[in-house]
Amino acid sequence: MPMPAAAPPSPTIRALLARRELDLRLATPADDANLDAPVRWVHSSDLADPTPFLSEDVILLTTGTQFAGDDDADAEAEAYVGRLRARGVRGLGFGTEVVRDGIPDALRTACTTAGMPLFEVPYRTPFIAVARAAAEAIAAQAYARRSWALDAQRALAIAALRPDGFDATLAELARQLGAWVGLYDASGALTHEHSTAGSSVDDDLRRAVDAEAAALLRRGGGTGAAMRLAGHTVTLQTLGSAGQRGVLVTVGIELDQDARAVVTAVVAMTGLALEQRRMTAGAWSGLRAALVDLLVDGHLTLARKVATDAWGGFPAAPYVVAVADAHAPTGAREVLDNHAAGGRLFYGRDEDGVLLIVGAGERQVLDDIAARLSWRLGTAAAATDDDVTAARDRARLARDRGRPGAVTDVVDAPGDLLDDLATAPSRARAGAELAPLRTHDARHGTALEATLVAWLDHDGAHEATARALGVHRHTVRTRIALAQRLLGRDLSTFADRAAVWTALRLSP
Repeated sequence: MPMPAAAPPSPTIRALLARRELDLRLATPADDANLDAPVRWVHSSDLADPTPFLSEDVILLTTGTQFAGDDDADAEAEAYVGRLRARGVRGLGFGTEVVRDGIPDALRTACTTAGMPLFEVPYRTPFIAVARAAAEAIAAQAYARRSWALDAQRALAIAALRPDGFDATLAELARQLGAWVGLYDASGALTHEHSTAGSSVDDDLRRAVDAEAAALLRRGGGTGAAMRLAGHTVTLQTLGSAGQRGVLVTVGIELDQDARAVVTAVVAMTGLALEQRRMTAGAWSGLRAALVDLLVDGHLTLARKVATDAWGGFPAAPYVVAVADAHAPTGAREVLDNHAAGGRLFYGRDEDGVLLIVGAGERQVLDDIAARLSWRLGTAAAATDDDVTAARDRARLARDRGRPGAVTDVVDAPGDLLDDLATAPSRARAGAELAPLRTHDARHGTALEATLVAWLDHDGAHEATARALGVHRHTVRTRIALAQRLLGRDLSTFADRAAVWTALRLSP
């Protein structure tokens, strides 16, 4: 756990042994792990079984009155030490010259066998002095931890004021914790990562953390988690409203209360920043939609200037124009914004989906977007600015024939030439052509349009059309004659039949 440079010694058995005024002497071999393990308190008891009254990570002091008898001393000492070790006692201090002149050999052997540090407390050193020394160390460390937490939060606040405050805050958190810190956006993509010496994350651990972050985002609800992954301590905390704006991850550090307070401060700052982004996202989305309208109306030069001022760039011709599905899954904006950095991608809401534009050399961007968002994406090439509007209409056709999670180019999409002519102006003109027919059907409850479609499908044969519709052939003849008058067309000629058939195909 990171501490200030002048941090006091941690409360450990080694630290107590180093207090010369206590004159404590280690009586058994002990490895570094046991000597340096953190101690939460010092307790004294001469009970044969004090474990019901002990907590974990304490040092127990005893004068040994429970070992007054010599019968079966080895078994008694072994059982006693076993109970202490099972309860999580860190070490045993034996006060000599109170009941016994020295430490019983059976107890010394039992502690050596169990790996329990055993030290002698001489008669002139009262147990209260040992307890007070430990309490002073515990209090000093707690004060140092609180001071570190306050200093860390102050440093994080200063970092947040930098121009690159978002990234600078995460870098400062990694430095303060001495750990790897990563931020995942709402789509589950790692957008920021920082580490210090010795805290890097290998590929296996990275994949495991990626999976856990994605799972946490799916659950939502402002949750957090702590776990062991690939042998490392990992903590995850969701950000933003409903816990679905992102995930902050730390790797390689056990967070105590003070470290959690520091991380919580970063979660609050980062979550607030993400919420502010969300609140302004509607305005940016409206601006993007307005720029799409400019593009469609042929004002690409103006749209490019505004996009460059707002987002730092716009793709260069020749273009690949794409149209995506209308639905926007969670995290769609984050995925698009990541690709739009530096002007590689322009996107905006279109009338029935999302319009995307990339340079001809950036086609892989569209493949990644389609896969990550499970979008159907239709694409068409546009060599110049003037070709963008027509390419957008062709891309829409390719999208409608594609499949989720894939990019379909207009030249690969199944269909016919008439589909490629289905631009917005041609569809509008087809609707105007059929308006008198449709108005009559709506007012009088007739089926002139349906009859006309069936009649053309049966090559103008009244008898076959009547059978298909389940009506008399004279009814078909009467309806077709009325349709001709309403449309102002002579349906006995090929040209007028072709014109009406095309209007029926193009008009929605």
